Amino acid sequence: MSETQNLTIVQAVRDGLATEMALDDDVVALGQDIGANGGVFRATQGLQDEFGDQRVVDTPLAESGIVGSAVGLATGGMKPVSEIQFSGFMYPGFDQIVSHMARYRTRSRSRFNLPMVLRAPYGGGIRAPEHHSDSKEAFYAHEAGLKVVVPSTPYDTKGLLISAIRDPDPVVFLEPKLIYRAFRGEVPEEDYEVPIGEAATRREGSDVSVFTYGAMTRPTLEAAENLAEEGIDAEVVDLRSVSPMDREAIVESFKKTGRAVVVHEAPKSGGLAGEITALIQEEALYYQEAPVKRVTGFDVPVPLYAMEDYYLPNAARVEDGIRETVEF
Repeated sequence: MSETQNLTIVQAVRDGLATEMALDDDVVALGQDIGANGGVFRATQGLQDEFGDQRVVDTPLAESGIVGSAVGLATGGMKPVSEIQFSGFMYPGFDQIVSHMARYRTRSRSRFNLPMVLRAPYGGGIRAPEHHSDSKEAFYAHEAGLKVVVPSTPYDTKGLLISAIRDPDPVVFLEPKLIYRAFRGEVPEEDYEVPIGEAATRREGSDVSVFTYGAMTRPTLEAAENLAEEGIDAEVVDLRSVSPMDREAIVESFKKTGRAVVVHEAPKSGGLAGEITALIQEEALYYQEAPVKRVTGFDVPVPLYAMEDYYLPNAARVEDGIRETVEF
């Protein structure tokens, strides 16, 4: 039986990186301030001391250079894990992400693949200034050739990160910083994989299916437990990966309950809740008992400071959405 550790999500990121770097000399990390300083959230703390400055590389503040360098390293046989300090800073590297990172296998007719990971803290709720709180996972999920992962527990964080590093194709790994240090969970010391593209049912239920991911998993579970006292039995499905999305898990859960609510902090228009709603219409229309409800962020930039509390879905908003759907 393997030993376990009680880690936060940010500690699980570091543990996943350290575990895989110890097992595979081809794994390298690069990003702004990730070496001597251990990253702005200390996700890489101590790794440069452990593996040296040739494998944990402090880069200039140049996101296009960070992504482009990783593309070059991956084509040369390495397995780079790049960190962008905040997901809202990824946009200067967007050309590299969509024009090169996502298309290299297709462009080369599979002669080349890119085993690379692009990590970024993402999401709101920590009272950060502008450009630090974006939830734009739909940008990357829309791009063919990219896998997009959003963990919600320490166990999944380590296992999904190891899977991402071992994947032969590029993975965008979005880490919900609101819950970086919000709680701890048991994480095996050994290496293990959590498959990319498989959802996890966090709570079984029969009245309504609630689909979510990342930091929104916790308020969604809180809402489901509160509503259980009213006799509403909500099933909570944590997608874990938004591309590929576990379409089978979504459809099977909806067929069981006939009702659905989708919760994410990204804006509603063009958000992944719309994709999930369309999937349900296409694959399970005859099981539907009520309109699909979306509980999301608003179609505005993430507001500053305390106003974030009104922007992010909380347990009360999720409860209202579930109650409205069940009572339709």
